[in-house]
Amino acid sequence: MFEGTRRPVRRATARQEWGFRLCGRPVVPDVSGALFLPDHSTLVVADIHFEKGSAFAARGIHLPPYDTRANLAALEHLCARYAPATVVALGDSFHDREAVTRISPDDASRLARLTRARRWIWITGNHDPEPPECMGGEIMDEMSLAPFVLRHIPSPVPAAGEIAGHLHPVASVIMRGRKLRRRCFASDGVRLVMPAFGAFTGGLCVRSQAFAPVFETAFSAWMIGRERIYPVSSRRLCRDS
Repeated sequence: MFEGTRRPVRRATARQEWGFRLCGRPVVPDVSGALFLPDHSTLVVADIHFEKGSAFAARGIHLPPYDTRANLAALEHLCARYAPATVVALGDSFHDREAVTRISPDDASRLARLTRARRWIWITGNHDPEPPECMGGEIMDEMSLAPFVLRHIPSPVPAAGEIAGHLHPVASVIMRGRKLRRRCFASDGVRLVMPAFGAFTGGLCVRSQAFAPVFETAFSAWMIGRERIYPVSSRRLCRDS
């Protein structure tokens, strides 16, 4: 179906997960768009955009007001599944500076329970340069988990071990005469760009010029399917028309 090989990565629980290696260390991509770093017991998500739906509604664009609830349910499921010691949200976790004033009390309580249950890091983003302190957790501009560096916007210069968000990568391939477009993890084995985690987030084609400074040579798009991740070489990817 998709080309590429899968490498087994073993967790401390002895349950087998499928992943790949970044700077020689195992990483496990999840179909939710999250990334698990087993050596650090750390779960990473990018670009949640809490309260994007309510921000659009305030401008007269009425989207179903359930994106924050859906994002919280996904985070709760991931924390139960991976039992991470730490969760790192790679910026743009809140859609704007007023998002915390629009979140419902029930959703705010659910988020607070998540941030109290383990170490929780909010990386600053361009949408949320000052994440709300009332939601708990720690706020950082970037975080080092050797050999990884976790930040929101990918560096414009070579950055080994970088895990970033911001670009919302999606990839497209032609299969049986039809174009298949999916969110993806993009990596050349040295650095990685995370897919957007949020329910209402869009995507940018990994073949677009915005990714040129990140991947100067061939890379792989780990495309997200319904039940598994499919690695596809950048040589097979097509551009958005």
